[in-house]
Amino acid sequence: MIKTEAEYKECLKRLEQDIAVIEAQRSVLQKMELDAKQIETALEPLYSFHDQLREEIEWYERVKRRDLQPIKNLSGLGQLLIALRISKGYSQSELARRLSVDVSQVSRDERNEYHGVSIDRVQRILNSLNVRLVSSVEFESVPDDEIRAAAV
Repeated sequence: MIKTEAEYKECLKRLEQDIAVIEAQRSVLQKMELDAKQIETALEPLYSFHDQLREEIEWYERVKRRDLQPIKNLSGLGQLLIALRISKGYSQSELARRLSVDVSQVSRDERNEYHGVSIDRVQRILNSLNVRLVSSVEFESVPDDEIRAAAV
């Protein structure tokens, strides 16, 4: 996951480099007189890495445009907090300053996607970003009688 503008710029460069690497590898494989299917099979890992990098870049660009996706459960909260920081245009240093903590704390929290942080800490982060989190509950389609029977 891209978390900083510097990482984003580095990933853009790597994406361009990947294209050159793929084409160079394709040329080598063609010189080995492999057929088209063999070449595509050999290039599959490079394509996969390239696609993953492109998806990360697209995610970062969506977040910067404030095109945030709803989270379906609390396990997505950490990514949402990172996305909110990015969408507000704050660096990790700026968030650390607003929270009155060292930037290494924010960096560590984001590296771990805020796993295990307290609800109070999440609220402090939301407050410092000047955002409000709105949640809702959706009940599963399993009837309550079946849930009670399964619990017995």
